[in-house]
Amino acid sequence: MKHRRIEQLKAFIEQDPNDPFPRYALALELDAGGDTAGAISLLEDLLSRAPRYVATYQQLGTLYQKEGATAKAKAILRAGITTARQEGDLHAAGEMTEALDELGS
Repeated sequence: MKHRRIEQLKAFIEQDPNDPFPRYALALELDAGGDTAGAISLLEDLLSRAPRYVATYQQLGTLYQKEGATAKAKAILRAGITTARQEGDLHAAGEMTEALDELGS
């Protein structure tokens, strides 16, 4: 089932390479399947393609933290808070602020 979802998401990416959601969803699937490094790589790529897609920052920060890269997690969360505020997404900014506080900003 998971392999089917991954293939379906890859097909969505092929159909519309500019839509950030399928890349984001694929990263979540990869992480859930144990490929955290692949998920991080995909989210880093997504960030360069769609820097205003706020969810990427929060998820990437979470994965950096999971991998023990605390400095990277803090940096990406700070950037995400700024982007979320610019985009008017105060809920996401608040969640990332909490995550940053937990890391000992």
